[in-house]
Amino acid sequence: MRVALFITCVNDTLFPGTGKAVVSLLRRLGCDVEFPAAQTCCGQMHVNTGYREEGVRLARHFTEVFAGYDAVVAPSGSCAAMVREQYPKLAKPGSRGAAAIAEVVPKVFELSEFLLDVLKVEDVGAYFPHRVTYHPTCHSLRGLHLGDRPTRLLQHVRGLELVPLPGSEECCGFGGTFSVKNPAISAAMGADKTRNILHTGAEVLCAADNSCLMHIGGTLSRQKTGVRTMHLAEILASTEKAQ
Repeated sequence: MRVALFITCVNDTLFPGTGKAVVSLLRRLGCDVEFPAAQTCCGQMHVNTGYREEGVRLARHFTEVFAGYDAVVAPSGSCAAMVREQYPKLAKPGSRGAAAIAEVVPKVFELSEFLLDVLKVEDVGAYFPHRVTYHPTCHSLRGLHLGDRPTRLLQHVRGLELVPLPGSEECCGFGGTFSVKNPAISAAMGADKTRNILHTGAEVLCAADNSCLMHIGGTLSRQKTGVRTMHLAEILASTEKAQ
């Protein structure tokens, strides 16, 4: 299966280890993974702040870069949701751009979707002997409706103890540009999320979006909690040999 990695801006610039983990995991499961170097931003920030034409341009570029692949996998519920939800709304009906979007968009998957819905795998052969709690990010929960896909994968990781997170469906307060426009509210929401995480006694907080983990992780770090943040891909790529 010829798979393209859509790395996303946050991962490319701040969390390259997540992208490496996705490649390692998918190759372990038999996929032929490629990284199209011409890929750029999906346009989420542009569209969300009113720059629609820039979003249209970036959507057109995205479809050109990722055309021809069997699947496009992103380690981000946020960016995958942008492509799947917003791209069809950006294209002019009946246009060549609309046709290109209709061809590519159905092949775009968040990582846990791809593993469970396409590869039909729940046990990916991972080993991670730690107490973990999972935060379902807003776009993955409400946009992609991932449901229990990430936790089903975590439950099959050997050595991992998965503990429920109180108030898990509450937003962490990041919300991309929301945290910039409303810093006080964002910080208060992050503090609430941190308090719930500490209540679990978990060593590691896991999520499917590094943007949210970055926000929550900042609060965890400033409070010197000792709780680490890890992307779902990094836990799933972990093996006994790597420990």
